[in-house]
Amino acid sequence: MKFRQSLFWDTDPKHIDIQKNASYIIERMLNFGDEKDIAWMWKTYDKNSIKRVFNQSRSLLSSTKNLWAHIFNQLN
Repeated sequence: MKFRQSLFWDTDPKHIDIQKNASYIIERMLNFGDEKDIAWMWKTYDKNSIKRVFNQSRSLLSSTKNLWAHIFNQLN
């Protein structure tokens, strides 16, 4: 996938490894991703990995945490 520069403003998206940088990618997509980004994230990473990043992240915005907590509750 070609990442949007606006999503990864602090790094060159060409140098992002989707496995090594999975937590970083998931955090950015949870915080700032659009529908296309989120769809890609669900296809690329399993639900448990996404939930683990969600639960362990210290960089998610509070509004993001509230939204995704609701979404994860609905998925269970």
